[in-house]
Amino acid sequence: MASETATSDQWETVDCSRNDHVGRITLARPEAMNTFSTDLAQDLDAALHALDEDDDVRAIVVDGAGKSFSAGIDLSEHGDHETESEYEQWVGRMEEPFHTLTEMRTPVIAAAHGHAAANGIGLVAACDLAVAAEGTKFGATAPKVGLFCMGPAVPLMKALTRKRCLELILTGELIDAETALEWGLINRVASEGDHLTAAMELAETIAQKSPMGVQLGKQAFYEMVELDYDEALDYSNEQFATLCTTDDANEGIAAFLEGEPLAADEWPGE
Repeated sequence: MASETATSDQWETVDCSRNDHVGRITLARPEAMNTFSTDLAQDLDAALHALDEDDDVRAIVVDGAGKSFSAGIDLSEHGDHETESEYEQWVGRMEEPFHTLTEMRTPVIAAAHGHAAANGIGLVAACDLAVAAEGTKFGATAPKVGLFCMGPAVPLMKALTRKRCLELILTGELIDAETALEWGLINRVASEGDHLTAAMELAETIAQKSPMGVQLGKQAFYEMVELDYDEALDYSNEQFATLCTTDDANEGIAAFLEGEPLAADEWPGE
């Protein structure tokens, strides 16, 4: 049985919904350019967990309300803290979604527009895939206010080459969507206003495939990327063998050999 899908009224700073097998989370602080307040960070993390626990959800799109995806951390909260310990706890809450995105089984696609800066560019980098509208600006802008994008640097260094990552985090300057595509930060550039549609289409493409294959495959990827070559191959063999014993594999292969591949709602999902 699928678990009950989360609803938008559960959280104040994000909207959450599901359409068939695709979940959607919208950052909903447009008056503040969807900056990461403590509440937004915690609501985003909770919504990611809720959709990941819904057995009907096979892909998730994260977008932003208003004119921007996310302009980073809400600096108005900076004055609420004094000691290094307090600041560490504060920023730890901000970065918790970055942990969740690599630990959850469901693929997540960022749909960016306007500005994706500081924690916003970190969120784009932390998502498994990303689509951006033409005109979107990306930057690790914290040096401009006396800080540094320490947290966003972690997913950025996984998504980009060392030189590209360092250029972003050291200069704090913005790059456009076409440059982000060239550098490998995003997968696709869509026409202005069409970024959400493009991200949803990408999510629906994933949702048509075997739930077990995709979910176990994503989890294996994040394990293997941290291993050396031989260990990664050994681990991949173990995970592939696990997949071979699933109902998805048994029925999916049988359907393929019969010339009638399974449709989205025909996968056993186990």
